[in-house]
Amino acid sequence: MQMSPALTCLTLGLALVFGEGSALYQQESQAAQLATDFGVKVFQQVAQDSNDRNVIFSPYGVASVLAMLQLPTGGKTRQQIQSAMGFDIEEKGVAPALRQLHKELLGPWNKDEISTTDAIFVQRDLKLVKGFMSHFFRLFRTMVKQVDFSEGDRARFIINDWVKTHTKGMISNLLPEGAVDQLTRLVLVNALYFNGHWKTPFPTTGTHQRLFHKSDGSTVSVPMMTQTNKFNYTEFTTPDGHYYDILELPYHGDTLSMFIAAPYEKEVPLSALINILDAQLISHWKGNMTRLPRLLVLPKFSLESEVDLRKPLENLGMTDMFSPGQADFTNLSEQEPLHVSQALQKVKIEVNESGTVASSSTAVVVSGRMAPLEIIMDRPFLFVVRHNPTGAVLFMGQVMEP
Repeated sequence: MQMSPALTCLTLGLALVFGEGSALYQQESQAAQLATDFGVKVFQQVAQDSNDRNVIFSPYGVASVLAMLQLPTGGKTRQQIQSAMGFDIEEKGVAPALRQLHKELLGPWNKDEISTTDAIFVQRDLKLVKGFMSHFFRLFRTMVKQVDFSEGDRARFIINDWVKTHTKGMISNLLPEGAVDQLTRLVLVNALYFNGHWKTPFPTTGTHQRLFHKSDGSTVSVPMMTQTNKFNYTEFTTPDGHYYDILELPYHGDTLSMFIAAPYEKEVPLSALINILDAQLISHWKGNMTRLPRLLVLPKFSLESEVDLRKPLENLGMTDMFSPGQADFTNLSEQEPLHVSQALQKVKIEVNESGTVASSSTAVVVSGRMAPLEIIMDRPFLFVVRHNPTGAVLFMGQVMEP
């Protein structure tokens, strides 16, 4: 039996930071919230499967690729993607709003180094539906790139070189050997790069070895950074009544921040916090913060994740696109049956004293306990990199062991 050609979908995410933004229209913020909520839902699925492992993930990256994937799909396949994402890319105003969001993230007011780029690579001799390339460009302002997947090694080199260029060399081998072959017809990629500096760097003299308490009860000695400063701080409770602390660390451009969150009690699993996350809750964090003098102790950490997105996406209802018998890609080509063979995301992040280099309403405000004078992140914690003017969450992760 002849195998049907496969559609390979890859998403690459790296953490990013931005500077001052201009005023945004409501639709742009709404588009950012929908994209963020979808990306956070995928992260929750990934975190559930990761148990006690470190995870770094890009909600923005996966949303960018799945938005592009809507266009070549049709029928039930497309309906499943739209239902999971909460929007139709061809609905009036949606694509312009997402383009404007992209523009805000790359605006000249940014003081940190950032880039985010999408690409679509299509088999050179695949007969496309008339008008697909021009329609794709109108929506995404991205040209369709044609490659010959029958020359697998060369096609892999072309895509890997594109990724390496757009991630400043941080990811040089996104597609391993055998990832594409003569059956591959399409590869979708989103590359993000960020190099951001803290608004107030940690003094290197304050970094010392301290014990980090892992979720299994064991401890490990890791280098932890220390600074005393005024921080935006708040505390919330989960629906189960568990307190957790949130601290904001702004980058020097002032519009992008890293939010650090952890349950107050070491025995409460980080999943209690991750499972209630969405864009609105993170906005509540930001909106309910008070600037307070605190001693912050934070581990230096360097994470790298390569995530197979198939199961998380299927769990969110996007099953047909992976099925050779059910997938509908007739809006791309009627020449042969296509399906998604792979959906991947690879992300790197490094957090140190100077900043970050990276290649990624269920709670109420309470004041039931006295706010601690020291914030010591010596237990598993969640981090979120957020573009505050739009509310877009670009990267997030769980640190189980620095």
